[in-house]
Amino acid sequence: MMYSDIPAAQTLVLCFKSRGVKNIVISPGSRNAPLTISFTKNPFFNCYSVVDERCAAFFAMGMAQQLQEPVAVLCSSGSAMLNFYPAVAEAYYSNIPLIVVSADRPSYRIDIGDGQTIRQEYVLEKHIGYSANLKQDVSHAVESISKYGKILLEDSQEEIQAYNEEEIARALSVSFEENSPVHINIRFEEPLYDRVTEPSVKIQDVEASVKTNVVEENWEVLAEIWKNSPRKMVLVGVNQPNAIESEVLNYLAHDPNTVLFTETTSNLHHPNFFESIDSIIAPIEKSGKKDELFRALQPDLLVTFGGLIVSKKIKSFLREYSPKNHWHVDVKNANDTFYCLTKHIKINPNTFFKKIISDVKGNSNYKVFWENKKDVYEKKRETYLKEIPFTDFTAFHHIVKGIPDNYQVHLANSSTVRYAQLFPMKASLKVFCNRGTSGIDGSTSTAVGSSMHSTEPTLLLTGDLSFFYDSNALWNKYIRPDFRIVIVNNSGGGIFRILPGKEETEEFETFFETSHNLSAEYLANMYSFEYIKAQNENDLEDKLKQFYSKSNQPKILEVTTPRALNNKILLSYFDFIS
Repeated sequence: MMYSDIPAAQTLVLCFKSRGVKNIVISPGSRNAPLTISFTKNPFFNCYSVVDERCAAFFAMGMAQQLQEPVAVLCSSGSAMLNFYPAVAEAYYSNIPLIVVSADRPSYRIDIGDGQTIRQEYVLEKHIGYSANLKQDVSHAVESISKYGKILLEDSQEEIQAYNEEEIARALSVSFEENSPVHINIRFEEPLYDRVTEPSVKIQDVEASVKTNVVEENWEVLAEIWKNSPRKMVLVGVNQPNAIESEVLNYLAHDPNTVLFTETTSNLHHPNFFESIDSIIAPIEKSGKKDELFRALQPDLLVTFGGLIVSKKIKSFLREYSPKNHWHVDVKNANDTFYCLTKHIKINPNTFFKKIISDVKGNSNYKVFWENKKDVYEKKRETYLKEIPFTDFTAFHHIVKGIPDNYQVHLANSSTVRYAQLFPMKASLKVFCNRGTSGIDGSTSTAVGSSMHSTEPTLLLTGDLSFFYDSNALWNKYIRPDFRIVIVNNSGGGIFRILPGKEETEEFETFFETSHNLSAEYLANMYSFEYIKAQNENDLEDKLKQFYSKSNQPKILEVTTPRALNNKILLSYFDFIS
């Protein structure tokens, strides 16, 4: 093994090893050389090289999302770290333990006109669980420090070492215990490339701190409210696959007083659950009995768990027709999404439901009424599909239906995740989407990173803008042969055609929809993907059959749809089922 001769670099590597942080994504640079040398020369660590820092951070976040453990991403000094910020924000709002490590230049090099220097300390503070700003060693580069940074000599090397160990330990504890992104900024003076075979520092044993949540709830009162609420709604956002026990799911599925709305990202499945929220809400919005029907759907008790909700329609409904009680069940966060939160219950959802459910069930027809509505829209959806021309709607129907069992599926944001909400997903699929900030900027990189530690093949379902925006995600050597990408290319930002303000003008096409004539074929060739194209319904059905066949290289299937027609077909769908 080799180590940098700089104590701070040795300390960070030893602390990571002590806590079991072994996956390190590195963006090449010079100032981070002491850490790059130390990580790559130690067989304990799995090191990955990703050039583009924004892609690297999402790649690392995808790994952390899949592994459910901290993964580090490392960069050089200067603006490099700022490119991590989109992934940091996503990790922050999605509770993903991403460890950002930024190499920095000495404080006496900042704001004097040196290259690749910015004010790196606390730059991520608004979206980070902890910022550890390590002190520069004074036992290294003594000549430079004596000449330019004499103020640093106020602390001894022993004091600096103790401080740095404590700061790293705090950052790692937050990462592990709170599933939060953290930032470790570490200053290095030249020379940067000198090495030793044994570390010169010996860190204190870093014990994993187990955080215990003490839950003090009056379970009798909560169970009584649950039992005496004839109209209960359970709404589930982003949720890890296999997180909810079958005992709980079966109870909720068969409770006649409970309507359980799932989103595609919830990874929950049962014939009695309501999988397409918008297909229930949209017909009510268009009904002459709108208020009457919304009041019939209005719950007495709303229970939510999981991450952020995609459906704007359910948000609008619950904000206008508020429940008497809204409980959010989560050990960490409780967002007041509907402006009616009455209780944050800090406990695992499985434990919560086991404590409050009972065998006593009322005679409410709440669930039966809405199940009848669900049967209607499901039948009408099949009829509608037979009547419409080939568009995004048709494409997503065939794409979702055609995904083989046991795939890991990553959905890009904007139109992609919303179309996916309209069609049932197979229960064997594991579905992910970056819904923390809901940006299009890192969907591909996240999927590639997540695939690294998945036992299943991975499918990325994306739109054209999201794909092209993050195309540098393919610029690495880690993409598996069983990695698949389906791009629905409608020649622009199709979602803007279904939002208020759409107009057929050059300004709209240029500055909102951003229409284009780009194809993914050339990117596929550059990155050694097999490229397949589908342009109509029959073509798509045929191409899907070969798309998932075993291959020696990853594949891209690009599906082209009519830009000016897609929005009309989607909006007409809601009219049709109404």
